[in-house]
Amino acid sequence: MTATDPPRAPPPVTTRNAVVFLAVIAAGATLKWMQDILTPLALALFLAVMIDSFARVLTLRAPGFPKKLALPTAVVLSLLLFGVSIWIVVDNGKAFFDHSSEYVASLNAIIAKFAPMVAHWAPGLELKVAPTIGDVVKQLNPQRYFGDVAQSFNSFATSAVLVLIYLGFILASRKGFGRKIVALFPHHAEREQNMTMFQRIRDGVEQYLWIQTVTGLMIAVAAWVVMMLVRLDNAFFWAFLIFLAAYLPIIGGAVGCFLPPLFALVQFPDSLWPAIILFAALQGIFFVVGNVIYPRMQGDSLNMDPTVILLSLAVWGALWGVPGMFLSTPLTVAAMVILAQFEGSRWIAILLSEDGDPQGVRMLSGKGHGPAPDKPAKTPPSGKKHP
Repeated sequence: MTATDPPRAPPPVTTRNAVVFLAVIAAGATLKWMQDILTPLALALFLAVMIDSFARVLTLRAPGFPKKLALPTAVVLSLLLFGVSIWIVVDNGKAFFDHSSEYVASLNAIIAKFAPMVAHWAPGLELKVAPTIGDVVKQLNPQRYFGDVAQSFNSFATSAVLVLIYLGFILASRKGFGRKIVALFPHHAEREQNMTMFQRIRDGVEQYLWIQTVTGLMIAVAAWVVMMLVRLDNAFFWAFLIFLAAYLPIIGGAVGCFLPPLFALVQFPDSLWPAIILFAALQGIFFVVGNVIYPRMQGDSLNMDPTVILLSLAVWGALWGVPGMFLSTPLTVAAMVILAQFEGSRWIAILLSEDGDPQGVRMLSGKGHGPAPDKPAKTPPSGKKHP
């Protein structure tokens, strides 16, 4: 193209949007294809952000705390939290299995009670004698699933090792991040813009952790109170499992709240009322927290539409399974912030956002970072000249 040639017209909006749409589909296929490589890396990045948040909280909340010790202390605290969580699950799980013989008798009584109803509604089963739990287990033949279970544990252990390796290298290369940013973006304005983008992604991950922790604690504490009133065994263990399940957005708490009522059927085989009370109370707690408090905290803090949160849960779950469901909200926040930086993909970021402002311009202008774009500048008082 010479200097005398007329400038080329930009591509039509329809063509540009079609290219962006095809690029999104290609990116989704790539994410699915590279699932085994990218999932541990994404989890390691998430843990690195969490540890970095701990370190910054230590330096901000404790001004006299040495900055050089902030990151190692955050790593130790994170390992202690994970260790305590594993210990609670293992210790209470052992107590659960110690009473398994009592639960087997209760299960046999439940099966004997409901077997006539099953035989009436499904005459093809020919249940002349009510089976025991041993007969049911023998019929299911769980040995055929041992290979799949062992393979799942092996895959989980391999992924955990990869996550720890990635996490170690990410933390080790943390010091050179600032120099890389300067080398990538030598111009000050461009560097500030990209640093703002990185900070928004980091803040989104931190807000996600904070929201999931607070709402999970709300559900777990309220569930523990109800279970103690019903006198359910291992109430603290069930409440802790509900708290862990709450880190899966939207569906985690709902699934976790189904387990205690089912266990109440085993503990109280002579009455259905404890299970009914638990089911109604736990679902009511989850409904209030999940449909009133949670969406409002998500929308106000992360600027994401609640429908998008549910859709992202399904999409990332289909791509990466349970790790994708766990990371669905942080990954969608990162995608929204990155897509908002480009003219061709900004419309996708606007659809993902709660208020149509994915770049946070209105929020920043309301905090004193400059006059709002839709408000005129203030006129100087009469009698004073402009400088």
